[in-house]
Amino acid sequence: GCSVDLFLFNNAYIDIATLSQVSRLTGGQVYKYTYFQADLDGERFIADLRHNISRPVVFDSIMRVRTSTGVRPTDFFGAFFMANTTDMELASVNSDTALTVEVKHDDKITEEEAVYIQAALLYTSVSGQRRLRIINLGLNVSDNMGELYRNCDLDTIVNFLAKHNISKLMESSPKAVKEGIMQQCAQILACYRKNCANPSSAGQLILPECMKLLPLYTNCLLKSDAISGGSDLGCDDRAFAMAAVSSMNVASSVVYFYPRLIPLHDVMPDETHVPKQIRCTSEKVRDDGVYLLENGIHMLLFVGLAANPAWIQDVFGVQTAAQIDIDRTKLIERDNPLSRRICGIVGAVSESRSRNMKLVIVRQRDKLEVIFKYFLCEDRSAASDSSFSYVDFLCHMHKEIRALLS
Repeated sequence: GCSVDLFLFNNAYIDIATLSQVSRLTGGQVYKYTYFQADLDGERFIADLRHNISRPVVFDSIMRVRTSTGVRPTDFFGAFFMANTTDMELASVNSDTALTVEVKHDDKITEEEAVYIQAALLYTSVSGQRRLRIINLGLNVSDNMGELYRNCDLDTIVNFLAKHNISKLMESSPKAVKEGIMQQCAQILACYRKNCANPSSAGQLILPECMKLLPLYTNCLLKSDAISGGSDLGCDDRAFAMAAVSSMNVASSVVYFYPRLIPLHDVMPDETHVPKQIRCTSEKVRDDGVYLLENGIHMLLFVGLAANPAWIQDVFGVQTAAQIDIDRTKLIERDNPLSRRICGIVGAVSESRSRNMKLVIVRQRDKLEVIFKYFLCEDRSAASDSSFSYVDFLCHMHKEIRALLS
């Protein structure tokens, strides 16, 4: 079959929800360049196109997941077509393809047995050879609930919850889906509290070590464009976000829901690594700071009005933050170590993602600052309906857990 990748250049509503189904059912991908201007967005489009046609790819693929007795694959998420209940058919599979399979435990398994899962992919290579790739996984069985909570992978759980709930949006209202996400989070944590935690005072919120950040990610999920889509988000943008998340791998989905916020004002010109990210909250953003924020789809460079004039001069070639040309979508490398270092960081962040991100320069107190604040996901959000801050959401979860246990 044919795999369809869509490059959309829309200036108005074009019904991406319908168009994206062509890509979804053929193993393709959707790229969107709203209000495309060749001088500002041309390089980004060329970079996406170059990556799209040069990445490793195979064709005419069928994937089947088999399991040992006691468990079975029940649900499948990603960009593919299913003519029956077992085979995922993909016209093409590339190095960015991610498929998610829900495996349900629906029969008795003893501790002596292991659970085996096999994913088999039959495909045609670029050279025309028919090949088979098989991945086998053996998992230990335990009847100890504490063991289970100690060994879970939170990033994968977040990826699965996102895809599972996006598919639910097709048949139920966003409000019901959001309530369901909160309920899932509360049940996971209440189950731990009931079966694994010490019977300490009921006033405490006790979280499993591996899932300490589940409430944080759940709150980010509720606020995200894909699930929530506030009143200021158009139908096309929402449909694009849903399509993008539905085929994201684990690393991409985690950074999409909890963006990376990287301080740039205190970097040393002689270092080479990307600086450590800081917590995504306005409490960490200083008036004299400069920060790079990215989530794999969007990239913003926030410049505080009180930022060091010497830093501004080296990187932007002007004397104050007020003189920066914010319509620019890329940094020009200037002949000084700091400028080279900052351009290197922006380049490294961009290269680590499968999509090329447009750089948006946001000056403090400008009209675009509201977009920067929207991505600070630990804060109370004005844009989306579920406007809990992280701390508020923790309190809300605590209440829910207590209600479930009583």
